[in-house]
Amino acid sequence: MHISILSLGLLATQVLGHGLITKPWPRTPGALSLAACGPTVTNNIKGDNTSHVEGLPEAAMTDAKYNAAECNLWLCRGLQLEESAKANVIAYTPGQKVSMSVKISIKHHGTANVSIISTKTNKIIGDELLYWDKYADERLPAMPANNTQFDVVIPTTLGSQCANAGDCVLQWWWYGTAARQTYESCVDFTVAPTMPMLEKRFEA
Repeated sequence: MHISILSLGLLATQVLGHGLITKPWPRTPGALSLAACGPTVTNNIKGDNTSHVEGLPEAAMTDAKYNAAECNLWLCRGLQLEESAKANVIAYTPGQKVSMSVKISIKHHGTANVSIISTKTNKIIGDELLYWDKYADERLPAMPANNTQFDVVIPTTLGSQCANAGDCVLQWWWYGTAARQTYESCVDFTVAPTMPMLEKRFEA
């Protein structure tokens, strides 16, 4: 059987691919990501936008333009909020339901969650919005529908923590336990702080 070089290239891309958010639109590589993480990491993600995090640190260390202080590979794989994307940052309201879609091209049983992450600390704000203790299990005959299509609700307790673009991300995080690979994908958003209701005071 004859297999062309192009076919082999496509096959390699499919084998490398694992998962990422497809809705809402996630962070993608751009000029700021290139400046922070260098061309090796940026081109790695461009070549496989579903790549796992563990493959990136070694690639980064070979690049003289890698800036460890600015490129946190364990936060959105180092991807930055690009200037061109700021106009499209989604403004959510407290209590709003958000429908999300994820593409998974290779399954690895493990755990996963969707959380709101502070970009300053790379820590979850509040509780996980959604959690799977069994996720993308290749041993099942079919992947459960809620592994790739699901809803989360924006908390009503964020206050002003996510008021500005870039303060927070809505992060899908998946760890394949047998593969020992981590997948992250981030959506930029804002939530305007709610104004407390003024209590009416009546004099006796």
